[in-house]
Amino acid sequence: MISKLSAATVRHRHVVLVLGLLVASVNVATLGFGPTLGPRLFPPLLILALAALVLAIIVLGVRPTNFVVRPEIPAFVAPVPAWVVFLAIACLGPTSGSIGAVVRATRQGDVWPFDVVFAIAWFLLAALMTVGAWRGHGVRLHPRDVRQTWTLGSLAAPWEALRALQIPPAAAAAGPSWLRMRLAEPHLVRRRGVPWSLGVLRTDNVDAGFLDAVIEHYVDHPEHRAAIGSQAEHERLLAELPQRNG
Repeated sequence: MISKLSAATVRHRHVVLVLGLLVASVNVATLGFGPTLGPRLFPPLLILALAALVLAIIVLGVRPTNFVVRPEIPAFVAPVPAWVVFLAIACLGPTSGSIGAVVRATRQGDVWPFDVVFAIAWFLLAALMTVGAWRGHGVRLHPRDVRQTWTLGSLAAPWEALRALQIPPAAAAAGPSWLRMRLAEPHLVRRRGVPWSLGVLRTDNVDAGFLDAVIEHYVDHPEHRAAIGSQAEHERLLAELPQRNG
């Protein structure tokens, strides 16, 4: 049941996020301008936010062993983690409540600076989570390079930079959400936006051992890189990887 709900949430995440933003906007309006309706609407919204937070915690450890095929890019893209969508929805509840309270206090002439700062902090957190869930950041494999994107930047490592790379086994991963690599040609790596660790890939939305094996496969078999992004190559890759067939 949880897995089906998670899959459906990720598949229709744009609709889910738009609905969440609409509900949050209504909550801001009712809290800020509706003296009676606002307090009645806030408790159900808070319960919904708590339920989304619980779901995010439950599915936090789910790591898929497949990619989303994007032939129009072309690329193999790590699936959007369901917990990011749930956490974005969970953040919208307290964010809308905090902003609505500031709007009401401002109209009454009784606003406190701490409340404004608190509301801004919630807004920034919710904005980062919502943008991340909407765009679906993560690891992307392209015919020419491996890319890591996040809300505030990106990193691209050409396959030439990884050619002499020895990727450690999954047991040597930097943590449950990171896979550490040793770059042979670090000067070839391109970074944009807010800096991120040069030799680390996020694995909070893909199994670390699976990603390890895939990168190692394309390092050892450069003849297959040109087909990255096609459904046929994805099926061939999954059939050939040992941990999926052992």
